[in-house]
Amino acid sequence: MSETKRTKRPNEFELISRLSARLPTGDSVVAGSGDDCAVIDAGVPGQWQLHKTDAVVEGVHFTFDTDPRQIGHKALARVLSDIAAMAGTPRWATITLGLREDFNVEHIELIYDGIAILAKQHGVSIVGGETVINRDRLFIGVSLVGEVSQDNCILRRGAAVGDGVWVTGELGGSIAGHHLAFMPRLHEARWLAEHFRPSAMIDISDGMAGDLGHLLDATGVGAELLDSALPIRREARLHARESEAAKPPLLAALSDGEDYELCFTLGQGQAVALLDRFKQQFPDTPLRCIGKIVAQPGLKIRQKNGLIEIATRGYVHFQ
Repeated sequence: MSETKRTKRPNEFELISRLSARLPTGDSVVAGSGDDCAVIDAGVPGQWQLHKTDAVVEGVHFTFDTDPRQIGHKALARVLSDIAAMAGTPRWATITLGLREDFNVEHIELIYDGIAILAKQHGVSIVGGETVINRDRLFIGVSLVGEVSQDNCILRRGAAVGDGVWVTGELGGSIAGHHLAFMPRLHEARWLAEHFRPSAMIDISDGMAGDLGHLLDATGVGAELLDSALPIRREARLHARESEAAKPPLLAALSDGEDYELCFTLGQGQAVALLDRFKQQFPDTPLRCIGKIVAQPGLKIRQKNGLIEIATRGYVHFQ
């Protein structure tokens, strides 16, 4: 009796690559799998459509005891953050709701209140969905269609050697509450695209090192970061002081994930003007240049003892 040889299970990104290779695309697809959103030319002059789907799962993205309004907020905010990464405007969403067998209707209504509040703030129409029973854990999937001017659409690919690497907000320690209450950087992204046209952009959901790594891989370049320039969230520093098991703050900033900030690249000659004008336009949103794009692929960080390669690549959904 012959034994069936089992192949090694692929990791998240290997599986995506294998599955994508099996699927058809057409001439209308400007950018498919591999960017924050799919970009579609639907025949509207000067406009492209943005398509994105995402899900939050009980036990992974929230707990049973999480405020249900925050669950709803996060479910929609995650896909809005991907639309922001393309400098787009969100329009229409559908929701797939996987209910526990013991679901409480008032709890679900509060989740939808959280979705509705954020949707109204950004002009998103919820136009339908699907409801199923998922036995022992709740999940919420959101599919979103947005729009973007062809002239202002920013992809992951396009970073050029010498560009500065920029990030909005702060990094690390999001588990303390930021991951449930963040506001997607839609306004900032559209303003950046209109006034400065970044060469590449991505949102930070799986950790700074991992997501910047995707941006670098898209163009085949590398980056050198400066450790003192990284904007580390206060909660990451506090956690490191309070627990010996916690990550060092710098590692937390690079790998924690769920920051939902914008990381983008821009020609160095625009740095001064960007800082001045951005601060005037968004006084409550920090913005920093944390490094530069280099020709040699890979991600390194400059510390007191020299230039060190960053081995971590942030959160991976499965190995």
